[in-house]
Amino acid sequence: MSKDDGESSADINITVKFSGRSIPISIPKDSTIKQLKSHLQPLTNVLPRGQKLIFKGKLLVDAMTLKESEVMNGAKLMLMASQGLHQGGGPILKEAQTRPISRGKETEYKRPDARTEIVMEKDRLQRWKTTGVIALADCNLKAIPNEVWDCGSSARVLDVNNNSIQDVPNKISCLNSIQKLFLDGNGISDEAIRWEGLASLKYLTVLSFTRNQLMNLPSALGSLTSLRQLHVANNKLTSLPNEIGMLTRLEVLKANNNRITTVPECIGECSSLIEVDLSANLLSELPDTLGNFHNLKALHLSNNGLKSLPCTLFKHCLQLATLDLHNTEITMDVLRQFEGWEEFDERRRSKHQKQLDFRVVSSAQFDEGADKN
Repeated sequence: MSKDDGESSADINITVKFSGRSIPISIPKDSTIKQLKSHLQPLTNVLPRGQKLIFKGKLLVDAMTLKESEVMNGAKLMLMASQGLHQGGGPILKEAQTRPISRGKETEYKRPDARTEIVMEKDRLQRWKTTGVIALADCNLKAIPNEVWDCGSSARVLDVNNNSIQDVPNKISCLNSIQKLFLDGNGISDEAIRWEGLASLKYLTVLSFTRNQLMNLPSALGSLTSLRQLHVANNKLTSLPNEIGMLTRLEVLKANNNRITTVPECIGECSSLIEVDLSANLLSELPDTLGNFHNLKALHLSNNGLKSLPCTLFKHCLQLATLDLHNTEITMDVLRQFEGWEEFDERRRSKHQKQLDFRVVSSAQFDEGADKN
């Protein structure tokens, strides 16, 4: 290798300033500006076509190399992002709302005695057992109350959304007939969940963990074979476990607004899926097994770095009528090359027209003779 070749392939260290932070980059100096943008994509969650790199007051051109742009070792660049061209929106955390405690004058405030509190707890427990619904959303809780476990097999629904619960204990296994579990908006981390207990809930059909701090879903998730809906949006997930393929009854998967970079091939085993939302992640490709979703009606993939789709998607997913690809790298020219595109486009247009017709009919006065001709 000549000296010139060695110099041209040498890495240079530059700093990119973006959104109040400095991002150190090491990259070959013969790289193009477009390659630098691709390198920045997973670091900034901004699609390459939404990036504007500025150096010494000049906007850098994609086709030019760093050397041609006079970007040398130690250079400092500024990155500006076009609005709406972000991928992977990241976690949107809603803090549990705290309710102010009203404190009146001591002479006006009478604390319930212990006997009254016991009666109130018994009444609540009896209501839970009778209805099967344990509704504790927005109650400013830091832990699941002990009397919940006393419901045992009577419980069908547990809703503790929008609290500050930091522990999902093994005791949850005593709710062995529960069908729906809602734990949204609690700031729950991976360590807070005892999956041994959760995985034993054989009748669970709906599991919702949205707006938390989860970074991983364990293999124990595959034990929930009755699951029909899984909601894990707005967390910090970087992947989905291979065991998700064991959820063959799953109909709805919502994992949007995470940091997922890959989807496992075995997701194709979830052949009952009707709706999938993977929007606002860090996906650059999807497995071909998505073509196995023969019941799929809606697929949301916006705000990702995708450049193409599985080649069998339109050919095999014959019920697909909703496809959201906003703010991806996929163009109409790419879509028209897929087998089955024309049929999908017809379904999409037909659905859209029905929605328009419904709005018109709903807003117009009913005409009982409208369908006679």
